[in-house]
Amino acid sequence: MTTKEFFSNWIVKNLIYAVIFITVILVAASIFLNIATHHGKTVEVPDFTNMTPAEAEAAASKGGVEIKVTDSVFVRRLASGVVFRQTPKAGAEVKKGRLIFLTINSVVPRTTTMPNLVGYSFVQAKAEIINHGLALGRLEYVPDMATNNVLGQKCGGRAIAPGKKVIAGSEIDLTLGLNASDNRTRIPYLSGMKYISAMDAIHDSFLNVGRVRFDEGIKTYADSLDAVVYKQDGPARASRVMGTSVAIWLTNDLSKVPAK
Repeated sequence: MTTKEFFSNWIVKNLIYAVIFITVILVAASIFLNIATHHGKTVEVPDFTNMTPAEAEAAASKGGVEIKVTDSVFVRRLASGVVFRQTPKAGAEVKKGRLIFLTINSVVPRTTTMPNLVGYSFVQAKAEIINHGLALGRLEYVPDMATNNVLGQKCGGRAIAPGKKVIAGSEIDLTLGLNASDNRTRIPYLSGMKYISAMDAIHDSFLNVGRVRFDEGIKTYADSLDAVVYKQDGPARASRVMGTSVAIWLTNDLSKVPAK
């Protein structure tokens, strides 16, 4: 049988057509999945801190993500209606089109219920604090068999019972256990981070925010939220005992921020 006769055979023709059809379907499905899931495409979450919802919407569109206001707190020193916190955090790598949840500063103070954090891990306690519209304050470590187990909770320097009403946005201090064999952490790299993001990074490393120094041009609380860290107390990745305070210096002059 010649080559021409072989390819003229109806069985061979049908097999060739079937292979082509299946190949086209697989290629089309792959393209569709890539488009639908943004496969392999990630974007960096913008920092929406201190933006109005309209400004945040514009920044989200430009940054390839979407936003939704899901909660509010009351911060006396912050302008009403602007973004106070966001989840995921600024700088996180997410899929294009990811929904970012925003907490804004309300016009009037509102109250929330103090949760019971005793017995929680630090990570669980922080999540509960944020979910209740509160803010994480200082971390006080005391000797205990379990590191980062919550032993007590305070507000304004005094123990606060679960179920008590507190003003949303109030800082909650945690008393945490610290085992001598598991008591060290590392300082995060903070340069270029805005004020709120830097505080989160310090807390997430089981450290405390020490003295905060602002450049002279930073006059208001709103200015401070837009300021970025250009210097920190201790090099990134340096080992420290948990609960150590880390001082930071902030500026609105981006030329002071060292390159990574």
